[in-house]
Amino acid sequence: MRIAVLREQTANETRVAVTPEVVAKYVGLGAKVAIEKGAGEESRLLDKDYKEAGASISTSAATAVKGADVVLTVRRPTVEQLKGAKKNALVMGMHDPFGHEKEIGALAKAGYALFTMEFMPRITRAQVMDVLSSQANLAGYQAVIEASYAFDRAFPMMMTAAGTIRPAKAFVMGAGVAGLQAIATAKRLGAAVSATDVRPAAKEQVESLGGKFVAVEDDEFKQAETAGGYAKEMSKEYQAKQAELVSAHIAKQDIVVTTALIPGRPAPKLITKAMVESMAPGSVIVDMAVERGGNVEVSKRGEVVDHKGVKVIGYENLPSRLAASASQLYAKNLYAFLETLIDKESQELAIDWEDELVVATNLSRDGAVVHSAFVEKKEA
Repeated sequence: MRIAVLREQTANETRVAVTPEVVAKYVGLGAKVAIEKGAGEESRLLDKDYKEAGASISTSAATAVKGADVVLTVRRPTVEQLKGAKKNALVMGMHDPFGHEKEIGALAKAGYALFTMEFMPRITRAQVMDVLSSQANLAGYQAVIEASYAFDRAFPMMMTAAGTIRPAKAFVMGAGVAGLQAIATAKRLGAAVSATDVRPAAKEQVESLGGKFVAVEDDEFKQAETAGGYAKEMSKEYQAKQAELVSAHIAKQDIVVTTALIPGRPAPKLITKAMVESMAPGSVIVDMAVERGGNVEVSKRGEVVDHKGVKVIGYENLPSRLAASASQLYAKNLYAFLETLIDKESQELAIDWEDELVVATNLSRDGAVVHSAFVEKKEA
C-alpha cells in the first residue's frame, strides 16, 4: 500500500497532512509513504525528519502520487495534482464540498474515492478523528491571541501603587468548540468573560469556564440544538430578540469574538455596523466566520478593518497561524480514521462501505458522487 502526501497549494495554508511521528505509524502498518518535497516546511517539519521516520521524499506532486493507493491532504486537491494515482485511490482531507459541487464532481469523474473529514460524525467512536474539533479548538485559542495583540491595553486587572487597571471585557458569540476555547483563553489572560449561544447545553459549559451566559432563553432557545450537537439556524424573530439583547452588551465590551457557522450555509450576520460603532475606540472584534461571509457586517476576508477606531480582524484559516500544532493534531485525526480502513494482516485497504464512518464521510466512489447530501440535491 502506497500513501502519498502533497504540499498544500491553497493560499495561506501552512498545515500538512502527515507529521514524522505519524509517518512512523503508517510504516508500522506496512505502508510506503511518499512525501512531496517541502510539504511540511511551513509547519517546521523538514524533509530529513520525514526520511528518518521512514518516508521517501518526492521531487514533485506527480512523483509522490504515482501509483498511490491513498492520498492525504489538508485542503481539496485538483484533478491535475492527483494525476497518476491508482484508479479509485482514496483521497482524504477537508474537501469543503458545499458550494464546490463542480470541483467535487470533477474529482469523482476522474475516478477518486473522496473522503471529507469535516463530515466525520460526532460520536464517541470518532472523537479521535474529529478534525473540526481539533482545528476549531486551536482556532478559538488563536482568535483571542490575535485580539490581545491588537488590543492596546492589558487583559487582567492590575492593582498597582499608581492605581488599578480594570480587566478587559471579552464577549464570545458561539460556545461550540472554538468558542469554549476562546472563553477559556480569555479567562486565562485575565479578562472578564461573557458568552452567548443558541444551544441550551452551552449555558452550563460557559459557566463552568467562569463566563457569564447571555441569551434569550425562550421556547425556541430550549429546542435549538440538532441531534448531532450542532446549533440550528434560528428564526428571524429569535435573531431579532437576541440581537436586541446582545446589542447593549456589545457596546460595553472591549473584545468580541464571533464563531457562528452552520455547515453548508453562509455565516449568519450577528454584529451590525451600528453595533460596531457602539463600541469604544480601541475595541477589537475577531470574526472567525469570515471565510463563509462573516458574522460582522464590516469585516473583510483576510484583512484587519479599522472602523471608526474599532479593529475588526478577519483573518482566514486561523489554525494555519499555529501550523505546527494544527498539523500535529490533524495528522493524528487522519491516521485514526485511515487505520480503520486497513486490514492489519494483509496490510492492504479493506473498506467496509457500510460502516457509519465511511458512509458519513465518503463523497465519491467508482466515478460518481455518492454522498446523500449531494445525490439528493442533484435529483431534486
